[in-house]
Amino acid sequence: MFASGTATVAIAETVPRYLLEAWPKTDFQKRSISLQEIKSGGPGKDGIPAIDQPKFESVATDRASGWIKSLSDNEPVITVVVNGDARAYPIRILIWHEIVNDTVGGIPLSVTYCPLCNSSLVFDRRIGSQVLDFGTTGLLRKSDLVMYDRQTESWWQQFTGEAILGQYNGAKLKFLPSRIESVAHFFERYPAGRVLVPEDPQFRNYGTNPYLKYDEAGTWPFLFDGDPPPGVDAMERVIAVEIEDGKYAAWTLTALRNTGEIRSGDLVLRWTPGMRSPLDTREIASGRDVGNVTVQRTTKDGMIDVAFDLPFAFAFHAFRPGSPIHSSP
Repeated sequence: MFASGTATVAIAETVPRYLLEAWPKTDFQKRSISLQEIKSGGPGKDGIPAIDQPKFESVATDRASGWIKSLSDNEPVITVVVNGDARAYPIRILIWHEIVNDTVGGIPLSVTYCPLCNSSLVFDRRIGSQVLDFGTTGLLRKSDLVMYDRQTESWWQQFTGEAILGQYNGAKLKFLPSRIESVAHFFERYPAGRVLVPEDPQFRNYGTNPYLKYDEAGTWPFLFDGDPPPGVDAMERVIAVEIEDGKYAAWTLTALRNTGEIRSGDLVLRWTPGMRSPLDTREIASGRDVGNVTVQRTTKDGMIDVAFDLPFAFAFHAFRPGSPIHSSP
């Protein structure tokens, strides 16, 4: 369930005492990054609590009377379908929790969202026969969420799905196809689907955005000291796709929005209006319309969904250096 990633490298630097004390189970000798790249995001280990026992309501039976009736049609949700099991994870919840450990269609997976990168990714959380449970470290690398597994306390980069430190260093989780789309789109596509609901609706101010105006053009990413992407605003959304094994490309959302459809080889990218930005106004449901994106591949059996992401351009440039960002079809 994993592919080998970056090999362990010997980095001649002393591990700070505060890290050794906070992470006594973590093997700091196995790492493929410099610890100087790691920054504290503010909250400590599990200060942003992952969801480990997710609760759901049914679109068919709870849409009119359950918690999900509070969702606006144009709010964003991360959606995943495995073996006919369709589930939606509202960003209004994930913006406060960032990780959901779940099992969908019999497959153990983690649904993740990093608001600082606008990166929404779903991983198969198995390494060989081991099922991992993920939590938040409270640490950032290149402004992206650093996760950890509770089994070995190895650290994992959310953007790449790769272990960057610890026993699993170099292992890479498998991406699963997912979408970030509007509530209305999901309800229409899967009227028998299920939607994640808070265990305690009062635990956080669900529905509000704690990153007010974060995705405005000209904003600089939080705790990011890398280079900006050439010719593209750092906070421009891009559609990031693995076009071949280990080879990535991205198209700006503006380019796709201007055309409605982009074709590249057997890939088809489409845009339709109707989904709000969760990182714009205080109330997520009032954010500006950034639209729905789909990425599919043409096969002899028809169109199939492809794993993709919709991050900010700075993050794609930082983690996929040398990969092109196309500003036109």
